[in-house]
Amino acid sequence: MGGLGLREVWRFAFRGITANRMRSSLTVLGVLIGVSSVIVLTAVGNGSALAVKEGIEKLGTNSILVMSAGGGGRFSRTANSNAKGLTLADAKALNDSLLAPDVKMAAPILNASGSCTYGNLTSTPQNITGTWPSYFEASNSPIDKGYYWSNDDVIAGRPVAIIGTTVATDLFGTDSPLNQVIRCHGQSVTVVGVMKSKGSTGGFQDADSIVIAPITFVQRSMSGYGSLSQIQVEAISATSTTAAMDEVTTIMNTQHKIKAGANADYRVLNQATILASSTTSSHTLTVLLAAIAAISLLVGGIGITNIMLVSVTERTREIGIRKAIGAPKSAILTQFLIEAMLLSLMGGISGVLFGVGISHFTVLGVKPVVSLTSVLSAFIVSALVGLIFGGWPANRAASLRPIEALRYE
Repeated sequence: MGGLGLREVWRFAFRGITANRMRSSLTVLGVLIGVSSVIVLTAVGNGSALAVKEGIEKLGTNSILVMSAGGGGRFSRTANSNAKGLTLADAKALNDSLLAPDVKMAAPILNASGSCTYGNLTSTPQNITGTWPSYFEASNSPIDKGYYWSNDDVIAGRPVAIIGTTVATDLFGTDSPLNQVIRCHGQSVTVVGVMKSKGSTGGFQDADSIVIAPITFVQRSMSGYGSLSQIQVEAISATSTTAAMDEVTTIMNTQHKIKAGANADYRVLNQATILASSTTSSHTLTVLLAAIAAISLLVGGIGITNIMLVSVTERTREIGIRKAIGAPKSAILTQFLIEAMLLSLMGGISGVLFGVGISHFTVLGVKPVVSLTSVLSAFIVSALVGLIFGGWPANRAASLRPIEALRYE
């Protein structure tokens, strides 16, 4: 480098950074925020995807859902038209062993909304579900305490319920909720059981925030007698799921008078279909979160450009003197690039440590999952940010003419 060794270039670069420590620290902070945001938000997206996947897998490989086609979507086996709604008659038909020998059981699901109270405590379950006793096995929803209500309770429309652990904790804390009377949607309900915890399915869905009661009680007291939300079906085995889906389709076509080639007003989904779609959606969400976080990294890069331009302006006479005594353009260029890279790398390393540290905590109800790819990508991008955003100021410094630089006041 024309008499100016690399060690000397590094010495000048460090001196430039430490000359104004507050300014350098704020620049590093900008990169730190950008890198840590990318890592944390990507980890939240990964954690959400994993939680959704685990929640779907808990349904079992032989689980099938029948839903109204009114909402459309990629799950449809056929295109949808005007949805007529699912009925109890549909659920009863799906339980016909002659028509559906590969179907083990089917249970209607009718969701209502409302708050539940016990004394002065309140819980707002995500769903108050009306169904049949077969629902618990069909949806792989065992209880932890108490007992299942029965078909007699459905026939009589008794106000009994099994609650999720979230509702139990909200209303009773560590006390037993069994045989206690709570009020849901303004109705008195006796708690006869508590479900085993299923956990969160992605931060915004809590499978334990649920109250499950006889469908006749929910219809009479909460939701009315409209269409079902969906029908939960269980095939006799994982290998018979495809055959069971075909049987369900045939029965539903008969029930809804769907002619051959016509658009169906329902959808038949299995675990693989739901999982494939949720994986795609989760991946899209993760990429979107990473892109949003990358904007803050871009802002950090702009901060590096700004601080380096200020530094070049402040040190114009120094640059002129060094060039006048023989410092080549490459030495000046290298020095300012090293300064920009050091600022960026310090922010990158700090951001990785901070982001990984934050990811050990639950964020928005999701346990983040840090991937090595996101950490390496964020660190490499932070280094490139220093190189790219420091390039213009470094080139500007290296291109200064000695005479003009020495005249600068």
